[in-house]
Amino acid sequence: TLVLPISNGKILLGMKKRGFGKGKVNGFGGKLNEGETIAEAAVRELAEEVGIKVELKDLSKMAELAFTFPHREDDSWNQKVHVFLVNSWEGEPKESEEMSVEWHDLDKIPFHKMWDDDKHWLPEVLKGRKVQGKFSFGKDNSTISSQEIIDMV
Repeated sequence: TLVLPISNGKILLGMKKRGFGKGKVNGFGGKLNEGETIAEAAVRELAEEVGIKVELKDLSKMAELAFTFPHREDDSWNQKVHVFLVNSWEGEPKESEEMSVEWHDLDKIPFHKMWDDDKHWLPEVLKGRKVQGKFSFGKDNSTISSQEIIDMV
């Protein structure tokens, strides 16, 4: 899951401090726990990583993104990510052991510090377009080698 809080023309992002994506700026989210729905995982991860509470009804699903890393020896980085926007929550965002917190103007998103795919799909989502994307990374596991973005069905 990936959740992107939006408020007053700004987007809340954080820098990943450990694990997969360490050092990259991103939204908040993670993997499902056993028995969770995708939306429940998004709510839980947002609370764990940035300390804000979101109601399921306030999540707006905007994208389904598939990522492949064909040059890795194993497929542990391959994943499907469900992206949600949210503009209503309880609490103030705060840094956690896993993520920092940074507000950015919607027209000044630091794409140069993010995963290479973000600059392709995120602007579309922020315009209100619901998308499905497929992204394949090159030998450096950092740069996109192929991509496809279509409207979400």
